[in-house]
Amino acid sequence: MRARSLSEVASTREAYALLGLTGPADNDALRAAFRTAVKAARPDTPGGGEARFRKVIAAWRLIQQETAPLALAAPLRSAPALPVVGLSPDAALNGGRVEVRLGRRKLRVRVPAGLRSGEHLRLKAAGEAGADVYLPVLVRGDGRLSAVGDDLYMTCPVPRRLLEDGGRLEIETHAGPRSAWLVGGHQPLRLRLKGLGLPARGARPRGHLFVMLEPSEDAPSAAEDLLVRFTRVWTPDRLAA
Repeated sequence: MRARSLSEVASTREAYALLGLTGPADNDALRAAFRTAVKAARPDTPGGGEARFRKVIAAWRLIQQETAPLALAAPLRSAPALPVVGLSPDAALNGGRVEVRLGRRKLRVRVPAGLRSGEHLRLKAAGEAGADVYLPVLVRGDGRLSAVGDDLYMTCPVPRRLLEDGGRLEIETHAGPRSAWLVGGHQPLRLRLKGLGLPARGARPRGHLFVMLEPSEDAPSAAEDLLVRFTRVWTPDRLAA
């Protein structure tokens, strides 16, 4: 079972990328990166899933397996971990400038639209002798949107009666309002809005927006709302007038 889980990660480089790292890091930084990655990958969180959770665990085990012999052979001075470029879903969608702390320096760097978690942002070296720096990217959820791969995820509260009866649902997305028709009694609790995920970039295709429907009790169904408005207009007092 353990050998099977390790085979889900092709290389140590991929394992570090799954944890949001560019390469070897000290134990504290490695554990912190693992905790962040595994929390975001949990199946019970928006954007998480069993496959992603399993891959993060496999990445952690592979890194431990690869680094344990080195630690036993001789104590090595590890290179300082590179900072992770944390992006909001809006910054991943539209690009812009973000603040990055590199050593003692605080930089304002421009990020292109469409960066995904696990990719790297290139900082060009100043002067001929310097080397370019590649910083790992992590797109963090902001409570409204979360990102996994090319796709975005959000939650939309929906009256239970609308889920039962069916009708038109207005969804406020990052790209403006979108309509969806729900089929009474047969509606899945997740909708896909095509093309509203992260923009295409290089070989990565444009993603989709997945809307998780959250049953709510605080609004009438479409049929009930129509009946209330009809009753208000055609009351006996209004007819007598």
